[in-house]
Amino acid sequence: MQRRTLTALAALVLVVGLVGGCGGDSPDQEAGADPQSRPVREESDEPATPAGWEQVKPGGDCQCSDGSEFSFWVRDADPEKVVLLLDAGGACFSAETCDPERDLYSTAVEDGPSSRGVFDFADPRNPFAGYSAIYVPYCTGDVHLGTRTTEYAPGLTVHHAGFANGTAALDHLAAGFPAAREVVVLGESAGSVAAPIYGALASDRLPDARVTVLADGSGSYPDDPTFNEIFDAWGTAGAVPPFSFPGLTVQAGAQHPDIVFARHDHARDDRQAVWDEVLGLPESDLLARMDGNEAQIESAGVSLHSYTGPGEEHVVLTDGTFYTEAVNGVPFVDWVTRLVAGEPLDDVHCTDC
Repeated sequence: MQRRTLTALAALVLVVGLVGGCGGDSPDQEAGADPQSRPVREESDEPATPAGWEQVKPGGDCQCSDGSEFSFWVRDADPEKVVLLLDAGGACFSAETCDPERDLYSTAVEDGPSSRGVFDFADPRNPFAGYSAIYVPYCTGDVHLGTRTTEYAPGLTVHHAGFANGTAALDHLAAGFPAAREVVVLGESAGSVAAPIYGALASDRLPDARVTVLADGSGSYPDDPTFNEIFDAWGTAGAVPPFSFPGLTVQAGAQHPDIVFARHDHARDDRQAVWDEVLGLPESDLLARMDGNEAQIESAGVSLHSYTGPGEEHVVLTDGTFYTEAVNGVPFVDWVTRLVAGEPLDDVHCTDC
């Protein structure tokens, strides 16, 4: 286990130096321009830019799974505090799962950020109220880590460009907020799988910043060959070495032991349960897998804070539940506030799940 981790980390360091965001290849960038310069911000009505945000179109190799244009959004506020959110949107890895008719993944950027949950900057309870923010949509079916274009069937070509898209946003964060001292990487569902790796990459780019990672909605995905083989379909070896879902946190934590890692899940999350069915696996105890994954991560020497609620709901970071959920008398928003402030924090776990 330890030897595999060290080998993976060495490969990760090499890849970080070789693979960057797609903005540097943008046709809008002048020849000889600094590749770390901020991407050009363009006005666009489709999708509409929400108030207080600016849309960024990095161009180059960035794209969605259907070949359409990728963009992300930036909100300028406190230059020393930045929150980056990797969005949800399913996954695909075969001709059957990538069939758009099945509606298992988002194929294009359809909307900008909401004004709810962590993006409700007017709510005084929001621990990110004064933060600058970057919202990274998800439209590549590859948990933000893919590097491969695959023809799954005649007429069905999928561009798994999630890593190029995501690292373009990271490059923008580093270039646009070089004074950042607090960086919080949030991930919902598919975005939560990649959040630990993006936390490590953020720390690479801003080594003086305190980095916190909160993954919402992927705690049950196991270290199992059936799940791990999915990474191969996406070409994730071009982004990170092939690894398990919990192994991504182990990998990131071993490289950057100062990062604070946390997760949020619901014990019977119906969206996480869907993937057992899609993969043809028998129904399993999601809560037992969540607890087992956490134990695996911590046994590898990486501390993981956790907040586990009851029920079948999925993610909460970008909706009103962020402010209303409470388990064992502990409101989730208060727990997150303590997390990002670096205060002592106990795990929260439902007893009647």
